[in-house]
Amino acid sequence: MKAVSAILVIALFAFPLAAAAEDGAALYKTNCAMCHKVDGSGNPAMKAPDLRAEAVQKMDVARLAEAIKAQPKHTAKIKAFTQDQLTAVATFVKSLKK
Repeated sequence: MKAVSAILVIALFAFPLAAAAEDGAALYKTNCAMCHKVDGSGNPAMKAPDLRAEAVQKMDVARLAEAIKAQPKHTAKIKAFTQDQLTAVATFVKSLKK
């Protein structure tokens, strides 16, 4: 019985993290991939940086979320993201690897 309870507790805490990552991926694909590409490799012609770059990946999630919101070239829709949405996108960006 204790094992079942422990599994339920773990699942309850892990699910929101998985959901946030999925939301971040969906938000990224809908709002960011057109400039930064699906894999995050960026688009030099558009001056959209490679999000897999070391400088980006070294940022913690909170700092990256701030940077996303502060970027002047981002659309009004991205600038209107909630803090949870920014955190979800930043978390997803941190998962991108070269």
